[in-house]
Amino acid sequence: MTVKEIRNLTGLSQVDFANKYDIPRRTVENWETENEKNKRECPTYIRKMLERLVKIDFNIADDKTE
Repeated sequence: MTVKEIRNLTGLSQVDFANKYDIPRRTVENWETENEKNKRECPTYIRKMLERLVKIDFNIADDKTE
């Protein structure tokens, strides 16, 4: 799951998502950008932790697929 897909589960804007999880807004924007020149990959361990945290915070069932 990408960071954008994780954020979309919450229904939050990039700014609200960044604020909720204490991530700089620009970092969230960089993780979600599709422009290869400016694209910054979110480390896998961070992405997996964010996915787990969002599912807990927003009471989303974990389907155990990655």
